[in-house]
Amino acid sequence: MVFSSQLFIFYFLPLTLLVYYGLPRRGKHLFLTIASYVFYGWANPGFALLMLLSTVIDYCAGLIISGSRIGHGPPRPLDKGVPRTRVQKTMLVVSIGVSLSLLGFFKYFNFATENYNQFISWLGFPDFRLDHILRITLPLGISFYTFKTISYTIDVYRGETGALRNFVDFACFVAMFPQLVAGPIIRFSHISEQLRSRSYTMETFARGIAFFSMGFAKKILLANPCGKIADTVFGAGSAGVIDSWYGLFAYAFQIYFDFSGYSDMAIGLGLMFGFSFPKNFDAPYRSQSISEFWRRWHISLSSWLRDYLFLPIAYSISRRIEADRVFRMKTETFIYAGATLITMLLAGLWHGAAWHFVMWGAFHGVFLVIDRMAGRGGLLKRFPRPARVAGTFLLVLFSWILFRAENLPEAGRYVSGLFGFSPVHPESYLLGGLIHNPYYLLTLLAAAVVTWGGTPTWEWTRQLPLTKAIACLLLLWLSLATLSSQAYNPFIYFIF
Repeated sequence: MVFSSQLFIFYFLPLTLLVYYGLPRRGKHLFLTIASYVFYGWANPGFALLMLLSTVIDYCAGLIISGSRIGHGPPRPLDKGVPRTRVQKTMLVVSIGVSLSLLGFFKYFNFATENYNQFISWLGFPDFRLDHILRITLPLGISFYTFKTISYTIDVYRGETGALRNFVDFACFVAMFPQLVAGPIIRFSHISEQLRSRSYTMETFARGIAFFSMGFAKKILLANPCGKIADTVFGAGSAGVIDSWYGLFAYAFQIYFDFSGYSDMAIGLGLMFGFSFPKNFDAPYRSQSISEFWRRWHISLSSWLRDYLFLPIAYSISRRIEADRVFRMKTETFIYAGATLITMLLAGLWHGAAWHFVMWGAFHGVFLVIDRMAGRGGLLKRFPRPARVAGTFLLVLFSWILFRAENLPEAGRYVSGLFGFSPVHPESYLLGGLIHNPYYLLTLLAAAVVTWGGTPTWEWTRQLPLTKAIACLLLLWLSLATLSSQAYNPFIYFIF
């Protein structure tokens, strides 16, 4: 089930809200958990069973690590200064190992098998190929809830938070449908107090509706038309220079409005149920460097990668080298570069089981290192602000080719097409009639205006006078009317 569907908006959401607010406090989490499992398992109930298995394992691991028992008391964090026992270390490894094993099997089994077969064939041993019938289907959102449970177990082990003793509360934290299948990645520390007690006000609920309306409009009115343009151009096989750039800009707008729109809807739904989720996007295309871009884009993932990958990797590297005072600065740069490149390579692989995703991570990793070596302000610091924003956006544009292309050769062909180095098939000249119509041109123009001139949803919804409330309702009505006539309505990040 997706947010941008009539089933969700006209049936699931109203019914869930009606029952939720009719229940006493102690029944709200149980009902929200059940509703979330229905939402998640709507297309495939087996996915819900897999999430339940992961939830049970991490819940038990948290209790054992913290030395707590099942109950209803408040979480009690471990003392950070006390060495952990062998049992605690073992349960941490078990929890992370099981979570990563499930993620690895479902997300990377096909990828690993295909690459093994290609390698064996290249070596000249085709008889050793793994000819199998089994094809693994990737459960929606497994990457997101896996990251969520891993961070929970690690935080309990570190003493950052106490283990949640009530299983229903923990299952609600993991499965809460607003942020289940595509983020933002909510850490337990973000909502631990809210799980214990939260207030419900008309102002909060109204802001939730405004958030949802804005995100829904981003998705339906901007992301979907831009996605149709991008799919047409990228799927054409070849395109002229103007069409190639046109399609690339369209994809940049599609992925931004698709995911930021989903995040807005998730935050809005959370507010409707009394939860306050953190900001996930902060006008990333206005960034003046790649480093700033990653502080503004998918903030919950960026901070997760920093806290649970980059910092441990940097610490591990620093322990393995001797920091001589003379070469201290070079050593720090080496540590940063090594940790950054490893983190971004893994981030690319997390986004997709394909080499072009790995190269996408490497691309950003290299430019993050270059920004660091260039000093404060990054690589483009000597240019005026408009040039820094334009230069950073251009770099991000090129990275999106690796993200969107089906494989590396296709990415190479698309880059060549941007500069007129690829042959254009005669039938590709028909692209203009498909994508250069007034509707698509106005959509791209509106996307650009919102991207660089609009107020981000987080700030725009802080105050909701009558004029803004009317604007939100009009956007919601227009989006619903448009949805009824759209056949193209994917969510990009569902596949990650």
